[in-house]
Formats: sequence, structure tokens, C-alpha cells
Amino acid sequence: MHMLTHDQIWTALDRLAERAGLSASGLAKRSGLDPTTFNKSKRITNDGRERWPSTESVAKALAATNTAIDTFVQLITDRPRVVQSVPLLGLAQAGAGGFFDDGGFPAGKGWEEVGLPSVNDEHAYALEISGDSMKPAYRDGDIIVVSPGTAIRRGDRVVVKTTGGEVMVKELKRRTTKIVELASLNPSHADRTLAPADVEWIARIVWASQ
Repeated sequence: MHMLTHDQIWTALDRLAERAGLSASGLAKRSGLDPTTFNKSKRITNDGRERWPSTESVAKALAATNTAIDTFVQLITDRPRVVQSVPLLGLAQAGAGGFFDDGGFPAGKGWEEVGLPSVNDEHAYALEISGDSMKPAYRDGDIIVVSPGTAIRRGDRVVVKTTGGEVMVKELKRRTTKIVELASLNPSHADRTLAPADVEWIARIVWASQ
């Protein structure tokens, strides 16, 4: 029987995160661990030695994703699925300048990448939810895929950036030449009404990890 290798165990954790629609840091956070626990930079020590994930961290990741140990073993030997690699940014960072162009397309540096189910938009990107302000629709660590090139209709969940730099996730209630009405995903948060001139861009959410 072959010994389990360092690459195999980390690849299995990456696939576990992918199955849950999470980044490596998102999986760590959902598991109650330090967000950097599963980051690629933590897999090799400063002096070049291999660093293995602890049994406890693997167990917590399995519990957080409701994954059986035999399924995890299967992830070690499975061939990787063909997925689309899309730019990934934390939602909390999205309001800062330099990450989007004027049309709401990803731009500049600071983006990571994550493999997710293929979407029919070469400009699609992913945002990682932080905090609980969007419950029950989205939880901390969930990833949403945003498609700037997809048409938006009433009732769609959207990401909106205002000219003041605020980035929010809402549901589009109504959009006319005079007003943009947005419904909050969390009942405890108020709906928003904006003038079109105050909206820098608006883009539809086409996929979300759940």
C-alpha cells in the first residue's frame, strides 16, 4: 500500500473546499480555525520543510462540510474535475478602489483565484461573504459568482456598487430611469432606494455556494 503524500492530503482539502463552494480560507473559517490554516503559504515552512495539516483541523473541516471520512479518502484519489478558474475577492474589500474598472469588471491586483462551476461569462468573478449581515441567504464564508455580462431582471440577487464606494448584496425590486429599489436579504436590515446617478454599477449573482 502506498504512503499518503503531502501533496495528496492538501489536494484533498482543496477539493473538499471546492465541493463546498469555498476557498481554502473560507473552509478554515467555517471550520472554526484561523483563516490562514489551509492557505498554500502555510504548506511549506520558511526553511522549506513540508507542513502537514493536523488531524484536528481535518476533522473540523469534515464536520463543517458534513463530509464522511470515506468521502474524504475518495477525494485523495479522485481525478480533479474540470472547473472554471475565476478571480476571487473578499466582499469586504470590494468597496476599496482599484479592484474594478468603471464598468464593474475585475481589474488591478489583489485578486486571488478559485475553481468553481463554469459560467458563461469570461468576465465573471467571485466574492467571498464575510459576516452574518446577509443571513439567511448567505453565510460567512459563502462564495457568490457575479456575472457583469448577464442581463438583470426584477427579483434577481445583485451586487451593487454606489458612487460613494459602498458595495452591497441585495435583491432588485424595481429599476426605472428615476429610481433603483433594492430589497435587503436580511429582514433585520432596511431596504435601499437609490437614484440611478448614485449607482456606479450593478451586476447579477449567477451562482452561490450553499
